[in-house]
Amino acid sequence: MKPLRLIAFVLCVQFCLLQTAHAQTSKKDTIRVLFVGNSYVYYNNLAQMIGLLTDSMKTKIICKKSTAGGATLGEHWNGAKGLQSKQAITKEKYDIVVIQDNSMWPLRYPDSVLFHGKLFCDLIKQTGAKPYIYNTWSRKKTPETQTAINHVYEELGRQNNAVVVPAGNCWAKAIELQPGIELYHSDESHPSALGTFLVALSFIKTITGTLPKGYAEVYNYIDKDGETFRIMQVSKADIALCVKAVNEVITR
Repeated sequence: MKPLRLIAFVLCVQFCLLQTAHAQTSKKDTIRVLFVGNSYVYYNNLAQMIGLLTDSMKTKIICKKSTAGGATLGEHWNGAKGLQSKQAITKEKYDIVVIQDNSMWPLRYPDSVLFHGKLFCDLIKQTGAKPYIYNTWSRKKTPETQTAINHVYEELGRQNNAVVVPAGNCWAKAIELQPGIELYHSDESHPSALGTFLVALSFIKTITGTLPKGYAEVYNYIDKDGETFRIMQVSKADIALCVKAVNEVITR
């Protein structure tokens, strides 16, 4: 091979290797998550918010959901309200399945939470996925119940070797840091848009061990027809507060 052709060949090989290395380093890891819950999932599009926030991260979290308003884990298990959550878990391949009971059930019917939670955890493990527990927050007027809610979900996690996402503790920490922050919807139960943003960060930090390095103030989503709609707008100050709260509670 002539010297000039040899040099050109070597340069071409080096270029191809660099392009391959760049493609490998820029390729995102993907985690597929299914939420089994109720309005605490679908209010303000929690699943889509997690996806948008992780667009800027090395790990992209893709979420789906099986939800109905006020649904309990018992109703999910028995297929009430038209739910097909067991079928959803087994039909597709997920890395993580998140389960969440009715917001009042840990206080009123803790045995039901533990019983049906175990049924779901066993089913989730059979598919090769990891069970996660969505540890929700107290109602606005009864913050003292957070400890009891935590106890039930933490026990569910302990009994089933499941990961507990401490959204309730992150919620309480944000209020502690800034008592005037409005995380609640006007019904004093469901999350406001900012509350959902905080919960999304709680899941991202628990799942990936880190948070995005940068944030937009406006988050838009593209629907099935290709139209863009706004799902959330947050201020820089609120973003900083939520990030601080989550990092103080979830330290891994």
